[in-house]
Amino acid sequence: MKRTPIVLVLAGALALAGCSGGGAAQSAAPATAPAGSPAPTAAPAGGGGTYAVITHAAPGDSFWDVVKNGAEAAGKQYGASVTYQGDGDAAKQSQLIDQAVTQKVDGIVVSMANPDALKESIGKAVAARIPVITVNSGLDRSKEFGALTHVGQSEDVAGRGAGEQLKAAGVTKLLCVIHEAGNVGLDQRCKGAEQTLGGSVERLQVDVSNLADVSSKVTAKIQSDQAINGVLALNPAVAIAARDALKDAGSQAKLGTFDLSGDVVTAIKDGEVLFAVDQQQYLQGWLPITFLHLYKSNLNTVGGGLPVNTGPGFVTKDNAEQVAKLAESGTR
Repeated sequence: MKRTPIVLVLAGALALAGCSGGGAAQSAAPATAPAGSPAPTAAPAGGGGTYAVITHAAPGDSFWDVVKNGAEAAGKQYGASVTYQGDGDAAKQSQLIDQAVTQKVDGIVVSMANPDALKESIGKAVAARIPVITVNSGLDRSKEFGALTHVGQSEDVAGRGAGEQLKAAGVTKLLCVIHEAGNVGLDQRCKGAEQTLGGSVERLQVDVSNLADVSSKVTAKIQSDQAINGVLALNPAVAIAARDALKDAGSQAKLGTFDLSGDVVTAIKDGEVLFAVDQQQYLQGWLPITFLHLYKSNLNTVGGGLPVNTGPGFVTKDNAEQVAKLAESGTR
C-alpha cells in the first residue's frame, strides 16, 4: 500500500481528474448538471463568486489549516471570495450554514462529521438553489442531501489499508483510538482496520481537546493489556500523544496514524510512527472551490454522481522526507 506522494496532484486537478485512492470508480470528466440541481448564477469568465467553507473544526487545527490554505489558494486563482469557518459543535456548524444561506453565497463547502445534525441546514441551502459540495466526511450521505459531489477519501477503504499495513508489521491486537464522539468516519476507520488486520481490535474513546489525558489513557490501557501490540491513532495530535504514551509504558507496540502534521512526519522519519494515512487535505480545500467555480461559470459538474477521491495514500519512512519539504509551504 506504500505509494510515493504525487506532488499536490495540481496538474491532475486542473484537468478535472479526481485523485483515486482505491475506492469506488469515479468520472474524471465534467458532466452536465443533473435534473434538479441548483441553477448556476451567470458569472464573467475568469473569476468571481463568493464561497463559504464550513467544517467541523475551528481555524487553528493543523490538519484543517491545510484545507483552508487549499480553498483560499483556489479562490485567489479564480478571483473569488472564500471564507473559512468551522466549529466542532454540530449545532453551531449548522448555524454557520444557515448564515451562509442568508448571505446568498454562490456555493457552500461543508464537512459532515455528524450528517443528521446538518441535514436540515444543508436542505435549506439546496432549496435556496445554492450548490453544495461535501468534503472530508459524510460521503455516504452526500448524494442523499443533494450535494453536487463529495471530495475526500473512503474511510472504510482507508481503514482497510491501515489494517494491512499493521498486519504486515506483525500487529495481532490493535488499540484504535477514537478522539471525537459521534464522528461516523472515525468508527468507519476502525471497522476497516478490523476487516484486514486478521486480529482483534479494541476501541478507546478519548477527548482530542485534552491531549495529556489522551496520553495517560493510552498508557493505562497498554499497561493493563500486554497483548496490545499495535495502536492506530485517527488524528495527528493524538498520534503524538500516543507515541509519548508508548514511551511511558515502555511498550514496543507499533503505531500508525491517520493524517499528517509536521510532528508526525518527523516521528515517521525517526521510526517512532510506522505510517500516516494521507488523504491529501490540501485538495479537499482546492478542488471544491475549483468545482464550484466551474459550476458557476460553465455549469460543469464533476464525479458523475460518485465521490472524487483524494486518498488514501501512505506516508512512510521511504517518502517522509519528500513530504516534509512540501509541508513547509502549507500544502501537505
